[in-house]
Amino acid sequence: MAGSARLEYLLRLGDNALILSQRLGEWCGKGPALEEDMALTNTALDLLGQARLWLSLAAEEAGDGADEDTLAYLRDDRAFRNLLLVEQPNGGYADTLVRQFLFDAWASLALRQLLGSSDAAIAAIAEKAIKEVSYHLRRSSDLVVRLGDGTARSRALLQAALDTLWPYHHELFTGDAVDAEMLARGIGFDPASLRDAWLSYVRDVLAEATLTVPSAGGWAPKGGKQGLHSEHLGKLLAEMQVLPRSHPGARW
Repeated sequence: MAGSARLEYLLRLGDNALILSQRLGEWCGKGPALEEDMALTNTALDLLGQARLWLSLAAEEAGDGADEDTLAYLRDDRAFRNLLLVEQPNGGYADTLVRQFLFDAWASLALRQLLGSSDAAIAAIAEKAIKEVSYHLRRSSDLVVRLGDGTARSRALLQAALDTLWPYHHELFTGDAVDAEMLARGIGFDPASLRDAWLSYVRDVLAEATLTVPSAGGWAPKGGKQGLHSEHLGKLLAEMQVLPRSHPGARW
């Protein structure tokens, strides 16, 4: 879906929340403990609510008859604008936790920037979402510390997940022409400006968790914001979109 820079920006925000919500929803009924099963599902619902707000606003911007449902269910993978990090498979619980922690640390900073957006609608959504994401970050940070500084096995599993997912953090801070336009208009922020604060927070938590920060450099995948995704997104969308695509126009 081609459109204005504002539309692209809203799709990025909405797709991040939607795809991560879908990933977390895959844990429903499969969590490592009942309390954690419920917590993962509640986080998924928070993110789904945020996705609905962002995608509804994106549909208004598109002005072509789209709504939140058509944007969620009737776009192909190349039309999605989410970060590569959030589409990565759940793997084991350690992989899911590390993915959530890395994203939460970024989302908390990003939403705080958007609170000052010159776009009143964007600022209003950010004000609602930051309350939920602040809780998500506290929770994921606490669990990283508890399991990283837990048993030898829990630490090893978290370290392996961190080593695997770490390369995807680079895309969080890589800007493009859309980011530059949103910054110039006072709507958005420079992604690179969040890097130092993110690294400082993440390193502090990892140090308390007795985990090792992976080395800098190396592979740095990117392109999700421009619609270039891994094979994992296509599989996720096939499951998420099967009903509305199999029965177009169906209603409860």
